[in-house]
Amino acid sequence: MSRCIELRDIVKIYRMGDQDVRAVDGVSFSVESGEMVAITGASGSGKTTLMNIIGCLDRPTSGQYFLDGEDVSRLSENALARIRNRKIGFVFQNFNLLPRMTALENVEVPLLYAGFHHAKEQAMAALERVGLASRANHEPNQLSGGQRQRVAIARALVTNPTIILADEPTGNLDSRTSVEIMELFSELNTQGVTLIIVTHEHDIASWCRRIIQMRDGKILDDRPVEPKRIVHSTLTAPNSK
Repeated sequence: MSRCIELRDIVKIYRMGDQDVRAVDGVSFSVESGEMVAITGASGSGKTTLMNIIGCLDRPTSGQYFLDGEDVSRLSENALARIRNRKIGFVFQNFNLLPRMTALENVEVPLLYAGFHHAKEQAMAALERVGLASRANHEPNQLSGGQRQRVAIARALVTNPTIILADEPTGNLDSRTSVEIMELFSELNTQGVTLIIVTHEHDIASWCRRIIQMRDGKILDDRPVEPKRIVHSTLTAPNSK
């Protein structure tokens, strides 16, 4: 496997009144292509700040961040936007779907921003991949929480990114639906997708093959684990037809 992410002594400092807060404090680690990694820790541990840096949504105060061998820590905003659109898919706790658009139209959005041709066909293929093609013309308020998260995952997948970052992806879901979403992530990982999941829930982290635990902006522990097994899946592999 090749190394897709490498962080070297990453520091992120926020100014809070007259104090400097080190939200991320000297973090170094790497992620190989095809890994499924959980970043865990209590609220305020720095895990979401770290995910924002990995996702090129924020810049480190100091340190270097290499994505696919390129130092992106000092790139321009336009260059970072291109990387986000081309290499990184995002999945959020609150789904972040546009309420007056159908599932298909929501999945199309990243393609339209990137100027892709045949966006509708690619969006439908992404919905098929997560087992939700039959709901393509439904708006978010006509979908269950689990279905909305599947739409969000399809949207993250539609540009064929190198990495998917998921921030508390099961935080608004019940236990049964959370298992379904984690089965979906696990199946995507078996297909070669690199996944980094930020969570404070031990049960969710245990689906991953590696757990990085943070506290006070530092890495407290970084260890491989034996992940949970997939029970079932409605996922369609790309080009499987």
